[in-house]
Amino acid sequence: MAMPAPVVTVDGPSGSGKGTLARLIAQRLGWRLLDSGALYRIVAAVALARRIDTANGGDLAAMAQQLTIEFRDEAVLVDGEDLSRRIREEAVGEAASVVAALPEVRAAVLRLQTDMRQLPGLVADGRDMGTVVFPDAPVKIYLDAGLEARAERRYKQLIDKGLPANLPALLASLRDRDERDKGRVVSPLKPAPDAFIIDSTSLSIDRVLELALDRVRAVGLMGDTNINQP
Repeated sequence: MAMPAPVVTVDGPSGSGKGTLARLIAQRLGWRLLDSGALYRIVAAVALARRIDTANGGDLAAMAQQLTIEFRDEAVLVDGEDLSRRIREEAVGEAASVVAALPEVRAAVLRLQTDMRQLPGLVADGRDMGTVVFPDAPVKIYLDAGLEARAERRYKQLIDKGLPANLPALLASLRDRDERDKGRVVSPLKPAPDAFIIDSTSLSIDRVLELALDRVRAVGLMGDTNINQP
């Protein structure tokens, strides 16, 4: 039997920078990228648009299984509609945290996630990539950061995208989301036992990427020539 494609997982709380890190690792290695958080944001955005109860796991799962989702460059197409900006709105992020706690939704999204494990490899960004979705991943990174630092990053991210943002509200939102993500019964947010933990609070993204690639190099996934290319 052929060995499955290698996976690097990047888990962590909202605003820790895991999405940026995962994208940079994927670019450096030439691997596929899975933004698992986007999948839950898509479910939340479509549910809000269709006025589907975000607490009804059965209805949400049935809806999710019918969606046609395509990641094309920076665009996120859902049933042919570009939802790239919509899924990054803070209200959608709040709803995504709620729907992601529902077992029925997680089961529906799981197959979408595992289907993306293809050669030459996959970098998967999320909250339970290393603990639940890809527990056999040879490299598991858990990226953390202080609450205030994460709120400031999210604020800047939203402003740079031309979206409305309020720093005190973001602080409260992230605090609530942390409690929800860490306290849920199904797939709670936590480092895998063998995760490489990086606290990015006072680190530049270049330094975080360097630490992550050192980990990839250490397990022999790629040669130094590939990893050190700019």
